[in-house]
Amino acid sequence: MYNRIAVLRAERSMSRQILARELGVNQQTVGFIERSDYVPSLELAFKIARFFNLPIEAVFSPEPFRPLSEQLYEMPRKQA
Repeated sequence: MYNRIAVLRAERSMSRQILARELGVNQQTVGFIERSDYVPSLELAFKIARFFNLPIEAVFSPEPFRPLSEQLYEMPRKQA
């Protein structure tokens, strides 16, 4: 499971410790989720998405996320 938690935290200048406290989990849990070493429960995934005020699919994905610059500007892919 891929996620954007580290990016979302960085945008808000938020430490793992602060996010963990807000979510009611251990800060190591946040680190494991960010590194994809642990897949959160559905309940925790929704809690994280609600915390960032985003739809769950903006935070988590079964596929790697495209770079934000590519998504925003729909950069054409290079032809081989």
